[in-house]
Parts: sequence; C-alpha cells; structure tokens
Amino acid sequence: MTANEKLSGRSGAARRDPARGGAGRAGVRRLRARGAAVSAGVLAAVLLAAGCDTGGGTDGGRDRGSGDGKAHAEASPGGKAVADSFADSGHLPERLAADGTTIVVGSPKARTAVRVYEDLRCPVCAEFENSGADELRDMTVSGEVRTEYTLASFLDDNLGGEGSRKAANALRAALEKGLFLEYHDVLFDHQPEEAVDGYTDAFLLRMAARVDGLRDAGFDAAVKGMKYRSFVTASEKAFDDDGVNGTPGFAVDGRLVDATVRNDFFDPGTLPSAVRRGALRAAAAPPSGDSAES
Repeated sequence: MTANEKLSGRSGAARRDPARGGAGRAGVRRLRARGAAVSAGVLAAVLLAAGCDTGGGTDGGRDRGSGDGKAHAEASPGGKAVADSFADSGHLPERLAADGTTIVVGSPKARTAVRVYEDLRCPVCAEFENSGADELRDMTVSGEVRTEYTLASFLDDNLGGEGSRKAANALRAALEKGLFLEYHDVLFDHQPEEAVDGYTDAFLLRMAARVDGLRDAGFDAAVKGMKYRSFVTASEKAFDDDGVNGTPGFAVDGRLVDATVRNDFFDPGTLPSAVRRGALRAAAAPPSGDSAES
C-alpha cells in the first residue's frame, strides 16, 4: 500500500458512493456519505504528519504560523449564531467573495468564518471531505459559521498535468448556477488517484451530469475553454499569500490553525470545539487584514 493509498483510505477499493442524506436537515442536499465509518483516532494519528505538501505529493500539510492568514471574519465570535438556519431551505447560499479569490457558502451574517484550503487532487482533502466536513456542513446549515473555499492547484506543478486547475475552473463555473457545493462534493466523492491527473474535461463533464441542472452548453463551454482561468490563478495566489504550504489547510476568522488543531478538523466529534476555540483565539488577536466578505 502506498502512502497516498493509506492516507486516502482507498487502497485500490472504490471510494464511497455519494449519498443524499442528513436526518433533520430537511432537504439540504449533501452528496457525500457521512464519515462515521472512518476511525478518527487512526486517521488523526496518520494526519499529524501528513497532508498534501506544496513541496510535492502527500507529505506535510503544515501551515507557516498561526497568525499569517488574512482576517475574514465579520464579527467577534461567541454567543449564538446570528444567521438564520438553512435546514428548511433545501439549499445553502453560495457566492464569490468580494476579492474574487474564494467561494463562500452560508450566511454572510454568520459570526464565524471557516476557510478551507483544498487542492482537488489531494487525497487527504478527500479524507477531510469524508470525515469532519460533514460536521462543518452542519454548522454552516445552522448559521453558526460560513465556509470559505480557497482552491489551490500546486499539485499540478508538483506532479504534472492540469487537473487541479481544470477542476477549480469547473467549480467556479458551477457557482454561476448556484451548484458549487453539490459539484464539489461529487468531485471529491469520485476523486481520481492523485498522480493520474484524472480531472480531464471529459471526466469533469461526466461528473457534472450527476448534479441536476448543472450541465448545459454554457457550462460545458466554460469547462472546455477554461473560462475562469483568472479565478484559478487568483485563488492559488490567495493560497500562497495566506501562508499555507499544504492542503487541507484551515483558518478560523482569518487565522491559520496549527498542525495539532488541524487534526481536530478531521474528527466530527472535535471539529465544532476546534472551530469555536479558533474563533475565540482570533477575536483576541490583533487585526491582520481585510475580510474576504466586505
């Protein structure tokens, strides 16, 4: 078994099938199976020293410091969420951040912003999406947090190919239809092997067909023509500028979390407390930049 296979939990076996679900979520569509089958203790032990490193492949995922990220929060944390719950709406709002680098999901009134840095080719990002991400989704649905996605593409440079960039471009195209989140989940649920560069135009369009209402002539042209290449470049630059050197990376209200806290994000049982501790820590720190949400 290779290191990447161990980290991704695939080891030659098929990834989990997408599942619609979420009892008590009243129609909010979530296309990944819940991560209860993942052994959080084993996964955390592996991830303490592993992630997708900007130096190449799966090795690292550390951040460069706990205070290097831009500030993305709107208000100090603590107390109850001010946003309405989206449990009954059937769909979370999603939009492009004002700086054009990041896709924001959830209420703009949420007290806490959780930024997730992902490279679509990174197998450890897929592990997060099959474990702690469901709990983060629940917190977003409830209105406690908004989730910001900054899409990196360094694995294309490290491993060769264009898959990370093509996937990020396709996700930006999906945002135009309000279907970023569903398509994002589908792509991670069917993530090709990291070294294969499997996010081809044909693969991306085939996966898009799994999302109701996504494919049409405009979407297909955007995928094939890399319509949102400038977004892809800007998102990668934001990843670099925020001082992140591996994926998945996380920031709470603009402050990067350290490696130990990062592992808490992979466990649905510890993610909420990790987010809330991060929000309190960010509130106590001096301002470090401008919010992505203006």
